[in-house]
Amino acid sequence: VQLQASGGGLVQAGGSLRLSCTASGRTFSNVAMGWFRLSPGKVREIVAAISWIGSMTYYADSVKGRFTISRDNAKNTVYLQMNNLKPEDTAVYYCAATHDYTMASAEKMYSFWGQGTQVTVSS
Repeated sequence: VQLQASGGGLVQAGGSLRLSCTASGRTFSNVAMGWFRLSPGKVREIVAAISWIGSMTYYADSVKGRFTISRDNAKNTVYLQMNNLKPEDTAVYYCAATHDYTMASAEKMYSFWGQGTQVTVSS
């Protein structure tokens, strides 16, 4: 599976961004997807995850109520809608995929990774 993430940028606190991740190389509907982020001085952490057909989702406590993960299997794309952004959301965001699990909430469960997209939230 090849993953291409996009949609990052610079936004003021309280603003919104939508990240997209388009997959190729495998039937997308059989792939669980996740979004992770890496901030300077921190370890990479999961932000959100979604199951094969989108019936199950997972969110980190820090983003619950502000971020929404969704997928469009017809477009081979997963989205991360980020609202009410905070400076602490500043990070490089990565999408990831796995066909080994219906749903995956841990980094070690993912086999394929996109290149990352920078999100910067100014105060």
